[in-house]
Amino acid sequence: MKASVFVGVSVDGFIARRDGALDFLDAGGGEPHGFEEFFASVDALVMGRKTYETVLGFGGWFYGKKPVFVLSSQELAPPPTEAVVERMAGPPTEIVAALAGRGFEHIYVDGGRTIQEFLRAGQIQRLIITHVPVLIGSGIPLFGALDRDTRLTHVDTRQYANGLVQTEYLIA
Repeated sequence: MKASVFVGVSVDGFIARRDGALDFLDAGGGEPHGFEEFFASVDALVMGRKTYETVLGFGGWFYGKKPVFVLSSQELAPPPTEAVVERMAGPPTEIVAALAGRGFEHIYVDGGRTIQEFLRAGQIQRLIITHVPVLIGSGIPLFGALDRDTRLTHVDTRQYANGLVQTEYLIA
């Protein structure tokens, strides 16, 4: 199974403010930057409970009927009626094996802690990082401590008129 990350970050490397707010991502404007194409390529999403709760607060469900697996040992807030949401728990290797066993081929991993745990476990194959032209000074970092170096192979870098710079890597 393939697991990919598609994430927006401030230029100083934060995916959210300390309180989880994502308002700074608006600094990139509304220009298309490949998310729709990426989203069409995945079978399911895996995210942490905090990311799930943040998404619920947006006022709409953006994932359609695509299955969303929320990693949590706690009960989840009720999903919208149109959503396909399932709670899972366990280490990334077990999550990936369980989803592969259910026939999923390409998952989208989202949320700071979830991305970090999947990277540490060697379960991410592709990173697409979009830098938004803003410095926020502090917040939730995209990357945390790693046990070892993680070598990346550069695939492409795209620049957009609104100032976004997107770089794609494969995990070597």
